[in-house]
Amino acid sequence: MTRDTARVQPETRYARSGDISIAYQVTGDGPFDVVFIPPFLTHVELVWTTSFAPTLRALSSFCRLIRFDKRGTGMSDRVGGAPTLETRMDDARAVMDAAGSRRAAFFGSSEGGAMSLLFAATYPERTAALVLRSAYPRTMWAPDYPWGRTEEEYRREMERDLGLFGPRDQALAAVRSRMQLVDDQEARQWVDYLRWSGSPGAVEALASMNREIDVRHVLPAIRVPTLLLHGSEDTIVPIDVARYIVDRIPGARLVETPTGHLATGRAAVEMNQEIKRFLSEVWESGGWEEGEPDRVLATILFTDIVGSSERAVELGDRAWRELLERHNELVRRQLVRFRGREVDTAGDGFFASFDGPARAIRCAGAIVESMPKLGLEVRAGLHTGECELLDGKVAGIAVHTGARIASNAQSGEVLVSSTVKDLVAGSGLAFEDRGAHELKGIPGEWRLYAVER
Repeated sequence: MTRDTARVQPETRYARSGDISIAYQVTGDGPFDVVFIPPFLTHVELVWTTSFAPTLRALSSFCRLIRFDKRGTGMSDRVGGAPTLETRMDDARAVMDAAGSRRAAFFGSSEGGAMSLLFAATYPERTAALVLRSAYPRTMWAPDYPWGRTEEEYRREMERDLGLFGPRDQALAAVRSRMQLVDDQEARQWVDYLRWSGSPGAVEALASMNREIDVRHVLPAIRVPTLLLHGSEDTIVPIDVARYIVDRIPGARLVETPTGHLATGRAAVEMNQEIKRFLSEVWESGGWEEGEPDRVLATILFTDIVGSSERAVELGDRAWRELLERHNELVRRQLVRFRGREVDTAGDGFFASFDGPARAIRCAGAIVESMPKLGLEVRAGLHTGECELLDGKVAGIAVHTGARIASNAQSGEVLVSSTVKDLVAGSGLAFEDRGAHELKGIPGEWRLYAVER
């Protein structure tokens, strides 16, 4: 390191993400970059007064460490509600751009793991490696995910976290429970830190968003070197969750440690050595070299005009062609607005891809709603999945799945797969269950949902 971060407060800078300012710090001058995605509430400056500071110094000793406060917390702008994983990915890219980082390893801790997983699958060209600490891909219980919280358990945990802003003894109990801390002095230190890092409203908004997290579909799409660190004594996220993740990410490695949910002191030192060893191996093997990815996680959108053949016969060739040109202009306007990429057009339909499912849904909704002014009705279908990249265009089973979903949509309807629904936690989008379907040529049974408008 070029300076002692224990005695000198690193400079806090701001990155612009849309109309929001995101506070970030960069420490260390190692040969590669690491972006730290934290859990819960953070404060980029006050964290140096906590027991996590030695970990930050250790990480900064072998890399260029980039940290930021997610919007709504710490020194970043306050916002209404909670950011979606999609929005948080935008903020991470804005911070990377501001810090001059083209490609980095992502280190996601606890809640930060889900966003790190989604980022690595969506932006493989910017992700060199992935480190996950006490991470989980889903929050709530499901028949095929028995480690999640029940509704009652989650309600109690949110009440416990809100206790941070209550009487001192209640706040101390909340910190000890959340962080599995025993030392009274350390617990008091974290109470002060967390109170400065957020507010009751921020905790409620985060709890509302985190409740809906489910990125399990993303795990097989992770194609970067991945290390999982998990405490065998973790009572918040059981070790079985880490085993579940590592079984589904190709080539992932799991290191179990005799710790709880978070590690401080000697346990943290040993964990930092594991991280250093892993990332140095990736660096030495050329893992930071930029290459064109051959696969990427994308949201696929298909639209088509309902009853187009009948309308074309009714209008005649010339009038139909003019109407179709106006339709195409409206669709392309919305694609630009929501950062969609036009892949192909065929007759009266569009095929586009997006790097965020919420943007794709809102784009589809805007397209459907804009068509009645032309006297047309449109239907749309969306699916998020791992796609092959061929000559810069997405292809593969995920694309065929999106097309089949669109063919099941009714006039004026936006129909999505359960994968899309699961990835838009905190977006405010609502869905109506359309039941299970068999999609022609696509294996398995698919649960589809109509977007409520």
